[in-house]
Amino acid sequence: MGMQEFIAKIGAGQKASKDLTWEEAKQAMRLLIEGQATPVQVGAFLLAMRFKMESVTELAAFTSAARTYAAPLPVPQGLALVDLPVYAGKQDTFHASIGAAIVAAAGGAAILMHGHDIIPNRPGPASVLAKLGIVIELSPKQAADELAAKGFAYLDVALYHPPVARFLDLRLELGVRNLFHPVARLLNPARAGAQIIGLTHPPYFEKTAEALAMLGCRQALVLRGVEGSPELSLAAATKALELRGERITPMTLHPKDAGLPLGTHQPMAGFPPGQTDKEADLLKKILGNQIRGGQRDWVLLNAAMLLYASGKATTFSGGAKLAQQTLDSGAAAKKLSELTVVKETIHV
Repeated sequence: MGMQEFIAKIGAGQKASKDLTWEEAKQAMRLLIEGQATPVQVGAFLLAMRFKMESVTELAAFTSAARTYAAPLPVPQGLALVDLPVYAGKQDTFHASIGAAIVAAAGGAAILMHGHDIIPNRPGPASVLAKLGIVIELSPKQAADELAAKGFAYLDVALYHPPVARFLDLRLELGVRNLFHPVARLLNPARAGAQIIGLTHPPYFEKTAEALAMLGCRQALVLRGVEGSPELSLAAATKALELRGERITPMTLHPKDAGLPLGTHQPMAGFPPGQTDKEADLLKKILGNQIRGGQRDWVLLNAAMLLYASGKATTFSGGAKLAQQTLDSGAAAKKLSELTVVKETIHV
C-alpha cells in the first residue's frame, strides 16, 4: 500500500475511518521518514491521524519503526537508568525535573533527559541546562559517555533522530501536534529499563501505557504530569499508571507518599520568558541546599520518583529520604559541579 491508501483508510470520516494494522503503520512511518511521501501527503496523513487519533497498535508500530532508524545509545550494562522525555515545554512552572534529575544522579541513578525545543512561549529544559553550564549539544555517543561517567545527560532529539525532529518542527507550520509528539516520548534512545512519561491529553493516558507494554517495556510510570511534563505536582495528587512486567496499575501519587507536606501552586511558579538565568539560579540554590520550603520539596518529590523508578529506592518515601540525604550532604551540589563541563573538553 502507498500513502494514498493509508490516507484513505484513516481519513474516511468519523464513522468510516479505520485503524492501520501493525504492518501498515510501520510502512506508513517508513514512507514518512524516508521522504517517499509528498508534502501534501505528509500534511494530509498527519492531520487525518490527528482527527482519528492513534490506536495503541499504531502508536507502538510507529515507534517501533522509528526506532530502527537510530541506533540505541551505547550505554554500559548495569546502570540504574531512567528515560525521561521532556517535550511539553513550560509556561507556568519551573523545571523541577532538572533539579530532580541531578539529585537522583547524585543518589546513584542515571537519568537520560531528551527533548526538542520548538515552541517559543513554552521553553523546554535545554536553555536552563545551558545556563547551569551543562552541555546540551551532545552526540549520542557523547551522551552515553556522560551517562556512564556522571549519571546524567541531555540529548536533543535533533542530534539523535533528525527525521523525528523535523516532523516535530511541523507543529509551527501546521499549528497542532502530530503523531511524532507521542512517538518522541516513546523513543527511549538508550533503551532504559525504566521510563517516565508525562502527558496532558487524557485520551493518550491508557494508550501510552499499553503501547509501552506492546513495545516490551517492563517498567514505566505514565503521569498526568504538570504541564504535560514528567513531573508530579506538589499541590495536588497526580494520576498515574504504573507498568511492571505485563501489569498496568492505576495509581494516585500524593506528596505524602514521599513523606512531604501537600503544598500550593505558588512555590511551583516559573519565570517570565527570557529569565532562564533566574530559573538556573533558583536550581543552583536548591541543589546547594540553600533553600527550604516548597520549592525544595517539589524537587525532592520528583527526585523521589526518579530514584524509585531507577530501583535505588523501593518506595517513594525511601526515595525522598535518599534525595534529602544527597541535598543535606552536599552530594547534589557536587553532582552539579561535575556536570558543569568546560565546553572545550567536549567536541560538539
